[in-house]
Amino acid sequence: MRVRIHNKMCWTRALLVGWALLLVQMLCLEAVPISMDKTKVKEEETKKEEPPASVDTGLHYDRYLREVIDFLEKDQHFREKLHNTDMEDIKQGKLAKELDFVSHHVRTKLDELKRQEVNRLRTLIKAKQDIEGGNDIAVDHQALLKQFEYLNHMNPHTFEVDDLDRLIKSATKDLENYDKERHDEFKRYEMMKEHDRREHLKTLNEDERKKEEEHYEEMKKKHADHPKVNHPGSQNQLKEVWEEADGLDPEDFDPKTFFNLHDTNGDGFFDEQELEALFTKELEKIYDPTNEEDDMVEMEEERLRMREHVMNEVDSNKDRLVSLDEFLVATKKKEFLEPDSWETLEQNQAYTDEEMREFEEHLALQEQDLQLKAVDLQKQRDELERQQEQLNAQKVELQQAVEHMERLKSQKVEPPPEVHVEGNAIPEIHASDNQLHPEQDAQQVHEPAPQAPQDTAQLDQHQSQGLAQQGLPQTHQDLPPGHQDAAQGLQNIP
Repeated sequence: MRVRIHNKMCWTRALLVGWALLLVQMLCLEAVPISMDKTKVKEEETKKEEPPASVDTGLHYDRYLREVIDFLEKDQHFREKLHNTDMEDIKQGKLAKELDFVSHHVRTKLDELKRQEVNRLRTLIKAKQDIEGGNDIAVDHQALLKQFEYLNHMNPHTFEVDDLDRLIKSATKDLENYDKERHDEFKRYEMMKEHDRREHLKTLNEDERKKEEEHYEEMKKKHADHPKVNHPGSQNQLKEVWEEADGLDPEDFDPKTFFNLHDTNGDGFFDEQELEALFTKELEKIYDPTNEEDDMVEMEEERLRMREHVMNEVDSNKDRLVSLDEFLVATKKKEFLEPDSWETLEQNQAYTDEEMREFEEHLALQEQDLQLKAVDLQKQRDELERQQEQLNAQKVELQQAVEHMERLKSQKVEPPPEVHVEGNAIPEIHASDNQLHPEQDAQQVHEPAPQAPQDTAQLDQHQSQGLAQQGLPQTHQDLPPGHQDAAQGLQNIP
């Protein structure tokens, strides 16, 4: 009874995580020795009491999903309800209603997790907006958050029943579509690889192109030359694992024993990781990482194709897990005993010629768009450089102006002192002001003296009136002592 409850708990927990985990691929599987009796090993019993470690689902909200589930399982009431709820009730949202009865501490932590997730989404939205060049556009976070259906964006502060219901349904839906998205991604990978090969051929001359084409065909033939690949999940395929990996006689093959041997975590189910590990021997027939012709990306796609095929054939309740009962039922089917041959990837091209043509047209449009953006960015760069040159020129001009002003300031001559006479200031007469250059002296010596005006008295009277109006001395006698001698000397100059 205890094992049954535990198995159901693991089963339902796997559904909560999404019923389809993206698991780390295993290149080799260390099988449990056949002589080991798991029911008698105490360490194994102890491990059964512990919940399995959370595994990355591959969803963009994987961390939020796992943290919510981890905290919900810490609540005793919710854990008990999880044990007693079947999968259909979980899908219909009945388990989400139990959120109202979890402890206050758990609810508080769930509120905090939701606020962190909403802030993360807002940051992503803003970053995307910045990348797309919309820095000046107001971001409507409420409208953009609608695309994230796994939480209620209208209430960004508290984690409610609706949030848990949305989270379960969204994870189920997204992970059910994961295989399709993986197929599309692999198809793009294959088309891009072919596109790059064709573009490389365009760069070669005729002889080089011919050699390259011959080498390509040779590698294709070499890759296709491998031993027969057994149909995944068939009796022949499992017997080969039984013999080569487990070291047992194929005549003693027993499905139940095989299941227990390869149920590595002992939870009573084959999960995706455990199933994919069963196909390692088949993949080694086709792929070798040391061979030029073998693509390891294609090897992982082949592994996932095999797992997907077995899940579709054996997983009758579509919970992304294979129970012992489902496995035993499958071993009695005709497909298990007399399977069809398995067609590998080289026998099934991932894309059609029409898809390849559309893909290359799309790439051409993308390249054209990038070229236009590159031209626009170059124009912006040239404009920025031009503006920078203008700023540098203005900076130089400003520096020169500052230096010129500094020179003027350092070379500035003080004005001559003024002489004050009884309240009236007259410039001081310097001897140098009345000195003549030698050339001027010679000219004045040889030139005749100018004729005196006929009406000298009238001129002297007019000059005296002008001096009187300006408040200056009118005669030599009106000058101060000392200046009279200087004035008399000026009159004696020829």
